[in-house]
Amino acid sequence: MFAALPGCVRRIFARADSGFYCWGAVAAYERANAEFIMVARKTSRLVEHLQAADWKPSPKTDADQQCQFWYQPEGWGKAYRFIALRYRNDDPKPKERQQYQLFDTPQYLYRVFVTNMEDEIFTLVWFYNQRAGAENLIKEANNDAGLAAHPSGRWATNCVHFQLVMLAYNLNCWLLLFNREEAVKTDDLKHTTLATARLRFLFVAAKIWRHAGRVGISYSDQYQERGLFQRLMHRLRDITAGPTGFLPVLDTPLSG
Repeated sequence: MFAALPGCVRRIFARADSGFYCWGAVAAYERANAEFIMVARKTSRLVEHLQAADWKPSPKTDADQQCQFWYQPEGWGKAYRFIALRYRNDDPKPKERQQYQLFDTPQYLYRVFVTNMEDEIFTLVWFYNQRAGAENLIKEANNDAGLAAHPSGRWATNCVHFQLVMLAYNLNCWLLLFNREEAVKTDDLKHTTLATARLRFLFVAAKIWRHAGRVGISYSDQYQERGLFQRLMHRLRDITAGPTGFLPVLDTPLSG
């Protein structure tokens, strides 16, 4: 995988679940100079370190407390930074933590990571949490965009299919940005799946009519996205070319 990266890549980041929790994976990341964070598996020695750690409140995560310490698992070449979150075992909140890899003790549930990165704990936890989002995007590309379908026995044909699928997927992402509210911020921007976009903007019950030299569209009374769709069409019609490229359609740039 590292050998396949293009030469323009300067920094490599890796997120891994507990299936990669071993010295072989860590050593491979180190050889590639990758910045990594992975979920740790429960061992008796690790639990001892967790119980002896200096725990502090964790106001910027969903956990009750957090800690960090240096620890060298058995068989590893050196010690690494471990960060951990813990939750009271009498309040597991399963709906909020169903994607988490937790291990429990009689008193607490623990979420533990090993990393070679130096960021603050809440930043690293946020960075790892994006892994689940990436998996959802891959699942969407496979199931809704048809990425998993290989139409041909020829490699070159499948490459063209892959590029067309990713073009369709990226056009849907562009549609989301193009149809956003004027003042929305990056953190508030919600992803619209391909399936949802089709239902809202493509599979629309409507009738095209012509009268007195005019052409119009009449939507079904049950079409709830009429105003949103009209706004999208107005913005599409407002696209114009400027001296150095297309001019912006929205006055307010997207900000974090």
